[in-house]
Amino acid sequence: MGMTMTQKILAAHAGLDSVSAGQLIMAKLDVVMANDITGPMALPVFRQMSDTVYDKEKVVLVPDHFTPNKDIMSAENSKSIREFAKAQGLTNYFEIGQMGIEHALLPEKGLVVAGECIIGADSHTCTYGALGAFSTGVGTTDIATGMATGELWFKVPGALKFHLVGKPSQYVSGKDIIIHIIGLIGVDGALYKSMEFVGEGIRSLSMDDRFTIANMAIEAGAKNGIFPVDDLAESYIKEHSEKSYKVYEADEDAQYDEEYTIDLSKIRPTVAFPHLPGNAKTIDQIEEMEPIKIDQVVIGSCTNGRMEDLRRAAAILKGQKVHEDVRVIVIPATQKIYKQCIAEGLVDIFIDAGCSFNTPSCGPCMGGHMGVLAAGEKCVSTTNRNFVGRMGHVDSLIYLASPEVAAASAIAGIIAGPEKRGER
Repeated sequence: MGMTMTQKILAAHAGLDSVSAGQLIMAKLDVVMANDITGPMALPVFRQMSDTVYDKEKVVLVPDHFTPNKDIMSAENSKSIREFAKAQGLTNYFEIGQMGIEHALLPEKGLVVAGECIIGADSHTCTYGALGAFSTGVGTTDIATGMATGELWFKVPGALKFHLVGKPSQYVSGKDIIIHIIGLIGVDGALYKSMEFVGEGIRSLSMDDRFTIANMAIEAGAKNGIFPVDDLAESYIKEHSEKSYKVYEADEDAQYDEEYTIDLSKIRPTVAFPHLPGNAKTIDQIEEMEPIKIDQVVIGSCTNGRMEDLRRAAAILKGQKVHEDVRVIVIPATQKIYKQCIAEGLVDIFIDAGCSFNTPSCGPCMGGHMGVLAAGEKCVSTTNRNFVGRMGHVDSLIYLASPEVAAASAIAGIIAGPEKRGER
């Protein structure tokens, strides 16, 4: 029986000729990553297992959720992983000034490449599937085990295949595509399965689009999301990394639980309404409703804080002004992106439009830092989750959107499409 792309990677890391869905395996790990929330919780468990990490190059710690530290607890958390990284001699610990949002930073630093098996103590670790890697989020006990032993058990996932055809129209990007797909299959439509994206439509997707799509695979319940390694992906890997990599391709007779065809040319700018990423509505549907007045816009996160995302938002905001009733928070995902925004004049565009431009951080995505919502407030956000209380008060409302829809909404003061930016 043939194997999917994910199954081939897992088989190789388990030292097996083949694996099948549902099989339990022990696989070797190429990267083990944690952050300033999950890392401190994993350390006591780790110390019960080992005095030293299995590989100083492969254990990665990134303080990104509540840094620069917002309070005493977050300062203590960062201190604990800082001291651990120094004591262990870790190569890849990223302090404030060098850090960024983990899922943008690791690919940018060349720490993740095609064919690898990667775990992270953060659910959006599935982002690295854009590079043809198996990457998935795990709990803190599993992270501690990975740090100590370099191995972890997995149940081999089944798979869903998404045939992407056509080419996205103007103002449609990876965020619209993945919200459309989650709206189609539901937030548990890929539960513990691999979402594998194939088809000629992939050629029209940038790497930033692919990172966004893979990032939100978990919002459909998936174990991971993964793209084939084409010329664009290989160019990205070679530009950013000196690590060797391996390209895996699914067998022609690989078994999939379901297959879907997604015509990218038919997707419209799409927004996920509260309180689920699968509550998808197109901008056309929204414009037929009563206007939805908003209080805040967030442009950033591990989903949409990359350079292309910020360029798209700046193109909408250039020469415009943010609505007087709206607060706009822009957060580049890494220091490199921050500097590039300065070099390209994007910072001037954002600030001149009335936005706040901030240091790399997860920011308000988890409702803890730089933009927490009050009761009754509505926010259009380029983040990945809009659960009850996700960005602050349980009575606040979050609408997930692309950078372009977020920017257009900031100008209009209501949820609006980029085609009608500036209208109030």
